[in-house]
Amino acid sequence: MKLLFYRYGSICEPDIISGFEELGLQIEEITEEVTNKNLSPQKSIQITTDFLLEHKVDFVFSINFFPILSEVCNIFKLPYLCWIVDSPVMELFTTSVQNPWNRIFIFDRTIYEEISPLNPGCVFHLPLATNVAQKSELIAGASSKTQSYYTASVSFIGSLYTEKCAYDRLNSSASPYLTGYLNGLMEAQLKVYGYYFIEDVLPEEIVTEFVEHFPNFYRLPGESFLTDKATLAQLYLGTKITVMERDRLMQRLSKRFNVTIYTGSNTSAYPALTNRGLAKTLTEMPLIFHGSNINLNITAKSIRSGLPLRIWDILGSGGFCLTNYQAEIPELLQIGEHLDTYSCFDELEEKTAYYLDHPDIRKEIAHTGYEIVKNYHTYPVRLETMLALAYKGVL
Repeated sequence: MKLLFYRYGSICEPDIISGFEELGLQIEEITEEVTNKNLSPQKSIQITTDFLLEHKVDFVFSINFFPILSEVCNIFKLPYLCWIVDSPVMELFTTSVQNPWNRIFIFDRTIYEEISPLNPGCVFHLPLATNVAQKSELIAGASSKTQSYYTASVSFIGSLYTEKCAYDRLNSSASPYLTGYLNGLMEAQLKVYGYYFIEDVLPEEIVTEFVEHFPNFYRLPGESFLTDKATLAQLYLGTKITVMERDRLMQRLSKRFNVTIYTGSNTSAYPALTNRGLAKTLTEMPLIFHGSNINLNITAKSIRSGLPLRIWDILGSGGFCLTNYQAEIPELLQIGEHLDTYSCFDELEEKTAYYLDHPDIRKEIAHTGYEIVKNYHTYPVRLETMLALAYKGVL
């Protein structure tokens, strides 16, 4: 079986390529968008079309959903498989999602339940995974000096989202009622883990006023299923709540514990925080996860029920993971056995102190988490499931 992998530089791509190869698939690649982020849709269509006219493949694959690939594959009557690994992916609301040759795999069950009715039988739920073999080899081959460099008491790898928060473009001309209402809503969501309720409770008049006072409010070109309410809830408010949460957690934890963060975000507001800058995905992150006593996962609010890649990569590196509660965690992992969770700031602080004081328990959980991931949550396992689901019907 041969596939065409359309790449754009996602951190998942090398591991997924390894996973397909382990299953015995042959891979051809289109990589222009990896180095040229200004590649036009027309050029992408031309490159993909020219390739498919000259080469026979069994399906096209990409990370996240590309409407142009869906349309090209629909013309060629060729299966288009994609794995949604980020959130939000607004392209899922384009009308191209309905094309019959799509096989769309979504890591977040709540998003899957929202999108699957748009193309029944062609949209599937598929959690993320990790490349345990690559991480284990890297860790085993690292010198004691290198491993020592990446040790930490408490660590977090990720953005604080301050540089990504488009919500802050809201005009100052917006009414105090609008800003007060949204602030109250976001404060309420901050106290709830396991259920993102923002979109369910947003009144239309609030959405309308926000759009009126927000420059360049995001809208998909052409016809789509995307509503302004969904955009406000998922793209703007979700990011702002994530900023608020990560800011408060960093402030609070860094005052009591030795916290190391790997990020490109500005951390000058946290004088007690140690910022080591960006970490390289393949060569540094596994060592950090393995060498940290506690690895924090603070899930972006736009991920509504699923497990982000960070959780899988922590466990696949043999690290201990302390994460906010997500609704899908009990479906895939045992809380207290493979990782641990918190459901409020107080609980996070208490569990951080507890696990720092109980290294034997922490290490046992990390080991058990590593074993479950190594056996059941690797890329070959997931990709085998993907192919079985994609080809179970008549294409």
